[in-house]
Amino acid sequence: MYEALGDISLDLLRVFESAARQHSFTAAAVELGTTQPAVSQQIKRLEEQLATRLFDRIYRGIELTEAGEVLFGYVQAGLQSIDGGLNAVTAQRQHEVLQVATDFAFAAYWLMPRLHRFHQANPDVDVSLVTSERSHNMLRADVDVAVLFGDGRFKQGESRWLFSEEVFPVCSPQLLAGRKTPLPTEALLEFPLLHLRGENSSNWFDWSGVFRALNIHRAPAPGQLRFDNYTLLIQAAIAGQGVAIGWRHLVDALLEQNLLCRPIAATAISAYGYYVVLPQRKRRVQLVQQFVDWLATEQAQSGNLLAGRPLPSIAV
Repeated sequence: MYEALGDISLDLLRVFESAARQHSFTAAAVELGTTQPAVSQQIKRLEEQLATRLFDRIYRGIELTEAGEVLFGYVQAGLQSIDGGLNAVTAQRQHEVLQVATDFAFAAYWLMPRLHRFHQANPDVDVSLVTSERSHNMLRADVDVAVLFGDGRFKQGESRWLFSEEVFPVCSPQLLAGRKTPLPTEALLEFPLLHLRGENSSNWFDWSGVFRALNIHRAPAPGQLRFDNYTLLIQAAIAGQGVAIGWRHLVDALLEQNLLCRPIAATAISAYGYYVVLPQRKRRVQLVQQFVDWLATEQAQSGNLLAGRPLPSIAV
């Protein structure tokens, strides 16, 4: 294949293309950062290898011969094609896409408000979010890394602790109607409670678990509003339709913006939390590690009271 090339180097063809395009050995030397004698010598070598004269030396410069004109067309097209291929590969490398899987709430309330900092530090990496409420579907073949809620024991791969589950009731300030906070814990019985549908079969806190953790010895009211999506539930809380369970880290920004407030001071903590989960298959290890390191940095800077806790690594 490519027998005609023989021992002809790409450097010789680049010198030829430059000289032919500019009709000058001197101009070619300036463009290529070499000397005119060196260009002349390389053209002579190319002509010897081809056994064909490519340039006629005239009084005021050079002219392409008929053979030189034919070769110039092919060489210029070939070099342009090579250059285009190199640019395409470079652009592909510079704009890698990282597939990150997580649930809707973590994506909306924790990850999205921070992603601009990851992009500032890694401008050549695009993040594509894959959201689902079913953790067993998260680590599909095209996912590079996932952030999942649980106890850290995920069959799909290796998990690294990000932060623990810490919850407290939250509601719109307008729901309190000027009442002085914090209210007594039992005051929760006076408000409508917003429920997450299917919460009884999940690992995360539900209202029954919160009441037990806060030593409220009555069952929570069933409530008239139930949601299958935490982001919708929080929007209902912001609208003043009831009290929601607020997960620390997910609702911190909403508290800072006074869209939500804490009617009582008590907090409940469980043995669960969010974990960074790495698939068992190794894909783009360096890029994934950049993202994992960034997550750890954001967690450390979030003002987490448990930030001093070491990050355990659980391989399943």
